[in-house]
Amino acid sequence: MSKKKWYAGALIVAALFAAGFASYGSMARKVHASAAAQQKYESPVAPRAEQVKALVNEAYEKFKTDNRGKNADYIPYLAKVDSNLFGIAIVTTNNQMYSTGDVKYSFSIQSIAKVFTLALAMKELGGDAVFQKVGSEPTGRAFNSVLAVADMPTHTGNPLVNAGAIATVSLIPAANETERWNKILAFYSQAAGEKLSLIDEVYRSEAATNQGNRALAALLLKYERIYSDPPQAVDVYTKECSVGVNAVQLARMGAMLANDGINPATGERVIPSEDIPEILSAMMMAGLDDGSGGWAWRVGLPAKSGVGGGILAVVPGKGAIAVFAPPLDEAGNSVKAQDVITYVANKLNYNLFSPASVGWKQ
Repeated sequence: MSKKKWYAGALIVAALFAAGFASYGSMARKVHASAAAQQKYESPVAPRAEQVKALVNEAYEKFKTDNRGKNADYIPYLAKVDSNLFGIAIVTTNNQMYSTGDVKYSFSIQSIAKVFTLALAMKELGGDAVFQKVGSEPTGRAFNSVLAVADMPTHTGNPLVNAGAIATVSLIPAANETERWNKILAFYSQAAGEKLSLIDEVYRSEAATNQGNRALAALLLKYERIYSDPPQAVDVYTKECSVGVNAVQLARMGAMLANDGINPATGERVIPSEDIPEILSAMMMAGLDDGSGGWAWRVGLPAKSGVGGGILAVVPGKGAIAVFAPPLDEAGNSVKAQDVITYVANKLNYNLFSPASVGWKQ
């Protein structure tokens, strides 16, 4: 073989080896990227599946006979709901679900809806715009306080009290009331990973008794802090509170927030990653109304309650807990739901203010 032919052959072999290494390197990078993506959605300090499953059942048995509290009675429909209904659901960021009890019963989402309308407003307008127009300060007063609207410089307070929530609804860009309502309902369904719908009987019951919210909207108009027709904003707000959701669907909505804005069931990005900290901060400061400070002290998780009997708590990077039990305390928060989430959070080191929540051990 001539030296020239040998040299040409050597170049071909070298090229083949280089191509092989490049292909291997590309494949390795893909495998690494896939592993990294999987790791992104599953916390390295998340509790074991069998531990969570056992604890859900344990909490259900521990609290199922607790009959403290009473149903909300200022909305006639809620007063009639069976006070013995009780369900617990946990959905993780890698889409594992653990549940027990009445988790398929569809109850009205009520004020928990405020979290997701806030998320939609931020997605549509940007967080800064929503902050400037609504604010995010605890009012120190009841969720439906008229005095807070008159006294606070922002007038709306924050997006999780009624005045702020009505203002947030009015911010959603739409040509008319129907379009605004359809956009909100579609967004809730996207967050839940399945179609949600209005419980018409709840809506009619609330619409007949929402004079207080109409007064809040009129007061917001005086201060130029409502951004669409006030009666229409109140009506859409009333409808969003009347959306039906079960404990599993609600937990999945929370798991989306825990999962950087991506629905763990569908893999679809629902809201921008950068909006998550601001939404969770609002939940921590005002999510349980008059009980928010005590909740942060004892539990340390962003959460939102509704007078329909639901509470949703979010554990960033790990998942969400949703509990449904209609009897409420004086602040309007489900008694059983608070107890269950407190119990589970303590057992699983879910408190965001505790080093143990990120795996630190003494």
